[in-house]
Amino acid sequence: MRAARPKAAIAVVAVAALAVAGCAESERDNEGSGQSTKDTLVFGTAGDPKVLDPSLASDGESLRVARQIFETLVRPEEGGTKVTPGLAESWTPDSTGTVWTFKLRSGVKFHDGTEFNAEAVCVNFNRWYNATGLMQSADVTAYWQDVMGGFAKNEDAELPPSLFKSCTVKDTTTVDLAFTAVSSKIPAALMLPSFSIHSPKALQEFDASNVSGTADDIKYPSYAMEHPTGTGPFKFKAWNVADKTLTIERNEDYWGNKAKLKTLVFRTISDENARKQALRSGDIQGYDLVGPPDVEPLKSEGFNVLTRPAFNILYLAINQKGNPKLADVRVRQAIAYALNRQALVDSKLPPGAEVATQFLPSTVEGWNDQVTKYDYNVQKAKDLLAQAGASNLTLRFHYPTEVTRPYMPGPKDLAELMMADLKAVGINVEAIPLKWTPDYLNATTSGSAHDLHMLGWTGDYGDGYNFIGTFFARQKDEWGFNNPALFEKFAKADSTADAAARYALYKELNADIMEFLPGVPISHSPPALVLGKDVTGVKASPLTDERFATAEFKS
Repeated sequence: MRAARPKAAIAVVAVAALAVAGCAESERDNEGSGQSTKDTLVFGTAGDPKVLDPSLASDGESLRVARQIFETLVRPEEGGTKVTPGLAESWTPDSTGTVWTFKLRSGVKFHDGTEFNAEAVCVNFNRWYNATGLMQSADVTAYWQDVMGGFAKNEDAELPPSLFKSCTVKDTTTVDLAFTAVSSKIPAALMLPSFSIHSPKALQEFDASNVSGTADDIKYPSYAMEHPTGTGPFKFKAWNVADKTLTIERNEDYWGNKAKLKTLVFRTISDENARKQALRSGDIQGYDLVGPPDVEPLKSEGFNVLTRPAFNILYLAINQKGNPKLADVRVRQAIAYALNRQALVDSKLPPGAEVATQFLPSTVEGWNDQVTKYDYNVQKAKDLLAQAGASNLTLRFHYPTEVTRPYMPGPKDLAELMMADLKAVGINVEAIPLKWTPDYLNATTSGSAHDLHMLGWTGDYGDGYNFIGTFFARQKDEWGFNNPALFEKFAKADSTADAAARYALYKELNADIMEFLPGVPISHSPPALVLGKDVTGVKASPLTDERFATAEFKS
C-alpha cells in the first residue's frame, strides 16, 4: 500500500476541479472542533489524498480513502494478507492456470443505485486494458503497470506486453478473466485498491478516463476528484481542499454489515506533533504513523495504540548509472559494511523493528537465511574502497522532507545517521533534501542525478514477488543497472504455478540480489496508528487496510 508506493504520483489537479471540490458542502458539524459526536470519527492523516479514483492512485492517503468507498473482487483477510472473498464469492483457475472464473455476489449495488454484475467487472477491466494517452503514464496507472505490464496497444515501445488478455461475461454473476501467462500475481494482486470495481454509469457520466494535460502537469477528470462511485460501506460526500478535510458517509444500502459510524472524516495534519496534540485535545479521534517515542506514552495515557506487523522494508538505493564508481560491486559492498544498521534500528525505530538482511520480510515465503550478510565493519569498508580505487569517493545522498512513511519515521534523522557512517569510512557525502512529492519521488525514481537515496515499500499482498519483483524484475532508473540473467530468473519465478517451486526460486533470487547488491536493505519496522480512548472495532493491518466500517465509540 501500497500505499506506501515509491512511484512518482504527480497529482497536479485542475484548478476548476479543486475549486468545485473545495466549495462542496462540508457538513462539518462537530468535525475537528473537539466536540465529536458518537457517530462521527475524525482521523488525522500525514498528507492529502491526491486523487479519489484508485485506478489512478499510488499514494497511501488516496488508497486509504479508496478502501472505504470501493471494493475489489478479492480482498485481504482482516488484519492479514491472505486472499479472501470480496465482490467475488469464489474463484477457480482452469487447467492451464491462465483463465480464472469468478463467481460474483448478487444483490450488490453501486452508490448511484445501479447493479453490480459481471458486465460491470468487464467494463472496469476493459477500461484499464484499453487505456490510451496519459492513462498509459506510469505516474497515472502505476499499479496496473506493476501487475499487468502494458496495455492493449502500447504507445511506448518500452512497455511490456500485457499480462491481462480479456474479460468475458458468462452470466450475470459469473465472469472469466483471461491472462497471457500463469502469474504469481493472480489472484492476489486483484485485492489492490487499484483494481476496485467502479460504477459503469458513473465512469461514463463523468468521463473517468479523460486524463489530460502533460506528463508534468496531469489534470484529472471530475470523476476522480468529486464523483468516486463504488460499492463499499462508505460513500463520498465532500472534499474541502482548503480546509484539508475529506468526508465520507455511511452507505445505507450496503450489501453487507453497515458501517457503525455515520460519518468518517480524514483531516490532513502534516506535522506529527500537531497530530498528537489534536488527539489529546479531542479535535481528532485517531491518527496514523505514530512516532516511535510516542507509542508507550500514548498507551499509558489510555489511548488505543494499534501496532501493525512489520510487513515493509526501508532500503538505501544505489544508482549505478549516477556515478561510474557505483557500478563496482566492491564500492556497493563498502557502503553496506559502512552502515551501522543495528544502531539505527535501536535508536530511531519503534520496538519490534529489526535489521533487514534482504529485501523481503522474514514472514514471507521465499525469505532466505543463507544470503550474504553485510555486518557493520568500518575497516572492511575502507579496504574495499581502497581496492576499488574509490577512497576519495563523493556521493549525492538524497532524503525526503515533509513526509513520514510506515517504514521511514523521521527521514532526516535516519539520513543523518547513515551519512555519518559513510563519512566515517572516508566517503564524502553531499546531502540533498527534497520535498517528498513530487520533487523527491521524481528525482530518485528517474534519471541519473541521484547516487544514494532512502526509499521503501509496504507490501500489497503476501507474495514475495510483490517485494523483490517490484524492485528488481526489470530495468529501472531508480537502480540504474541492467542484469538480464536476474530479469530472466524473475520471469521464470513469476510464471511458476507450483507455489513450492516458486518459493524456492524466490530464495535463489534473494541470494542473487544480495550478491549483486543493487542497494542495502536497512530495516523492517512495525508502524503504529492510534485511536481515541473510547474508539474500538478497528484492527491493524500489515497492508494498511484498516476497515473503519467496524469502528465505533464505546457507550
